[in-house]
Amino acid sequence: MSEIKPDIEITMATELTEDLLMACQRLVPQLTTNNPPPSREQLIQMLASPSSFLFLARHRDYGDEIMGMATLVLYYVPTGLRGYLEDLVVDARARSIGIGESLLQACLEKAKQAGASQVMLTSNPIRKTANQLYLRMGFEFRKTNVYRYNLLQD
Repeated sequence: MSEIKPDIEITMATELTEDLLMACQRLVPQLTTNNPPPSREQLIQMLASPSSFLFLARHRDYGDEIMGMATLVLYYVPTGLRGYLEDLVVDARARSIGIGESLLQACLEKAKQAGASQVMLTSNPIRKTANQLYLRMGFEFRKTNVYRYNLLQD
């Protein structure tokens, strides 16, 4: 695993704050243009879910501002407890200083403590730096087909 970076603080969100809402409004568009940032109500629902864990990153150079986030989802299937990593994003102003790695480490530690046997994620191939990070952190590339069915089709 990776070393602890003293300039980075990782916390798990337990309640909705204005800082968290504003961070989501700023960070989600940096991650995707396919989905809008969550509403206040959606964040409240996610934080209340016993299967979702939202990790937040702050860096000393940026004061109290949330500079990154990642969501770990833990779920049971017939073959055991699994983890899935979603929506890992680091503010463009603070990339390549260890925030993504620290968020990943926190998610993996939480999954391990919960007893998950594995953590999966998907990443767009054009995100070269992110994909290199996943490999460096010990994720294995899997040749598989990923399918999505859009339930919000017209």
